[in-house]
Amino acid sequence: MCPSPVGSPDDGPGRDGCDEIHEIHVPRLSVPQLRCGPMNAMREINSKHKIALVTGAGSGVGRAVSVALGRAGWSLVLAGRTASRLAGTEALTGSSTEVLAVPTDVTVPEEVDALFAAARERYGRLDLLFNNAGTSGPGGLPLDELPYSAWRKVVDTNLTGSFLCAQGAFRQMKAQDPRGGRIINNGSVSAHAPRPDSIAYTATKHGVTGLTKSLSLDGRPYGIACGQIDIGNAATDMTERMRSGVPQANGEVAVEPVMEVADVADMVVYMAGLPLSANVQFATVMATKMPLIGRG
Repeated sequence: MCPSPVGSPDDGPGRDGCDEIHEIHVPRLSVPQLRCGPMNAMREINSKHKIALVTGAGSGVGRAVSVALGRAGWSLVLAGRTASRLAGTEALTGSSTEVLAVPTDVTVPEEVDALFAAARERYGRLDLLFNNAGTSGPGGLPLDELPYSAWRKVVDTNLTGSFLCAQGAFRQMKAQDPRGGRIINNGSVSAHAPRPDSIAYTATKHGVTGLTKSLSLDGRPYGIACGQIDIGNAATDMTERMRSGVPQANGEVAVEPVMEVADVADMVVYMAGLPLSANVQFATVMATKMPLIGRG
């Protein structure tokens, strides 16, 4: 839940809102760890030959989720602004995973249209969208000093970009045979408890929650399920500053606990593996001791 120049202040990097995105490591992700027990084994079987599209897939949460989905048997469409970062993610998914990487700026409608056209041309259908791309904008800047251009960049990426990708997925899932699919939006715990000086990010994440609710309602007639994952303090390169201290609501600076980014990926794989008759509407995955609940 830590504001940073790129990526979510809560879930670290990997939300390809701009090019300066740090790499992360996902050593904990492995097939045995992600797929243990009869229920998870069944989800792995059910995911065979299913197609997932992940935005912001070049690093951070998007990369970790892409790797986890690939190892769970999903075929992948990776979207992000930087081709080299997408190639790095593809390399981590393993040689047995079918991957299509499509450099995409989610704020540009024509590029989003081209992304979904490429996915349709390659695979013929879409079963999952992990709507993950985003940016936090300039961190720590008081709202009275926030430039309009910075506000617009965050809104265009986090809210408009999420809408454009959800719309593209909705169109595909409504038209395909068999019809239906699942959309998982990456929200934020900032929509529940914002950090100081994060007005653009927080406002857009409230908007993403509204997007999730509307998609859930509008998708019912077509077998399209929509849920949301809100992430708090996932350990990535960009959340390293939490170990030295980040601003708190009372004006103090305090060290905050973090959790493994693989724990986020595990939850997304679980949500994605449910039958379309079941849905995780909202899930919060957070470091247990982070100062979100209570008064500090």
